[in-house]
Amino acid sequence: MNLPQWCVLIPCLNEEAAIDAVVRSVLALGAPVIVIDDGSDDRTPEIVAGLPVTLLRHDRRQGKGEALRSGFREALRQGYEAVLTMDGDGQHLATDIPRILAAATRFPRHIVIGARLLDREQQPRGRRRANAVADWGISWACAQPVADTQSGQRWYPPEALALAELAAQHFVFEAAILIAACREKQVDVVSVPIASRYHGSFRLSHFRPVRDVTRITTYTIGRVVHYGDIVASYRRSRASRPRVFEDGGVHAH
Repeated sequence: MNLPQWCVLIPCLNEEAAIDAVVRSVLALGAPVIVIDDGSDDRTPEIVAGLPVTLLRHDRRQGKGEALRSGFREALRQGYEAVLTMDGDGQHLATDIPRILAAATRFPRHIVIGARLLDREQQPRGRRRANAVADWGISWACAQPVADTQSGQRWYPPEALALAELAAQHFVFEAAILIAACREKQVDVVSVPIASRYHGSFRLSHFRPVRDVTRITTYTIGRVVHYGDIVASYRRSRASRPRVFEDGGVHAH
């Protein structure tokens, strides 16, 4: 594939039950891996330390945003030009990576989101509503429709990787990257359908719908106002459906 030099970033916090299998599944694809441990107090760092990856550790919990920022910095330091992110709890599968890479090859200067468009009935109702609110607001701020703005499985091209120092924390960071890349770097967004995985042995999510959606919404409103053209941005975000790359073609979802 004609792609920039890339690696996989896996931020994690207390993932001793899943992290070994997650990392090994990525290594099996031949991809270099950077794991960022955000102050785990279980065996996560010990497990990762035994694998052929780069391990970064935060002495204390700083949130997903800072974990991703640390990973972005390390990727740039090692000479990578793009990154693919995925969570360490097993809800993202390495088997979806080739399709994400295919979309990234087809669409340079695009963020590619592994969007949880399949098996959506698995999503808890409250989480589904929270995600829908976030999609509506973040799409407005991006001035383009985006599917599953809360998914952590993403391809970040060089233009997005350059935004590592954005002043945003926790889960807001991922929204901030989307918005700034679209509005300041003229990056577009395309999604690849992946399955929603909530049933099984997954640990409770670190995402708290009320707290984190409030943070994301407050930030997003600020960005909408900051960029101006509020009505025009909203119209562009609603003028079409999000673009989805599936089976070699693109369609609106």
